[in-house]
Amino acid sequence: MNILVCGANGFLGRPIVAALEAAGHTVLCGIRVPGPGASTRPDLSAKARKLVPMDFIRDTAVSTWLPRLEGVQAVVNAVGVLRDGPHTPMQAIHTDVPKALFNACARQGVRRVIHLSALGIASSPSRYATAKRAAEAHLQALTQQGALQGVALQPSIVFGPGGAGCELFTALARWPVMLLPRQAFSARVQPVWIRELAEVVATLAGPAAELCGTLPCVGPEGTPLASFIASLRHQRGQTSAHVLALPGLLARASARLGDAFPFTPWGTQALDLLAQDNTANPQPFAQLLGRPATHYSRLLACLAA
Repeated sequence: MNILVCGANGFLGRPIVAALEAAGHTVLCGIRVPGPGASTRPDLSAKARKLVPMDFIRDTAVSTWLPRLEGVQAVVNAVGVLRDGPHTPMQAIHTDVPKALFNACARQGVRRVIHLSALGIASSPSRYATAKRAAEAHLQALTQQGALQGVALQPSIVFGPGGAGCELFTALARWPVMLLPRQAFSARVQPVWIRELAEVVATLAGPAAELCGTLPCVGPEGTPLASFIASLRHQRGQTSAHVLALPGLLARASARLGDAFPFTPWGTQALDLLAQDNTANPQPFAQLLGRPATHYSRLLACLAA
């Protein structure tokens, strides 16, 4: 099939493109339109690919998307941000532009839509969760109407090379003393290896193309975030670190400080998402993968491979 991957040069998009091509699909790489002064070179391999410029901030009109969908049989939306700001407005990136894309798919007859959403957003009041929920709901409504065959993937923490979260957690694991918010000791996460997530995307574009609805994408076991970071330290062959819990006011202050530094994933949105578990039944994901997903205790070995 001809498959348009939105966000093809991003953290999630690059391995998804590779998995789809390995499965025999022709991939059209949707890439962000660079801003003034930014490099125009996409972060993709030297392999010749068709690049489709797009702007997930401004492309809110259905008519903008229709020409991009000519000859396309499926769409994967892998665009997302963790921070809300002037250059990364969540309302546009997570809600308005995806809605326009989904509507254009329905009008153009592109039935299969695979949307990368997130786990743990069902009841969170954060701006991140609210914007993500709105796009999911719109995709499900179009699917229920028979206009699309949409599936929203809901990964827990995605661990892989180049990921901001991966870099943060592996960096924290190197320190003999750590200060973590209290939520990190109670809220459970279920990390998933990025290439296995990409494999499942390829399966949903082929053998499981009829599957619709939502799909939690998680590893085989959940663990508190603090324990996950401790596991990364142990995987490095290091002894246990001394870990201290930040009181609520200090945790909130650190998150607000993190908001001022766009190069780190830590901020108020991340802290809000730690208010509840980020876990799910691992069996549906493992069934599509064709094997149990990689356990979080072996993720550093995957990163080094």
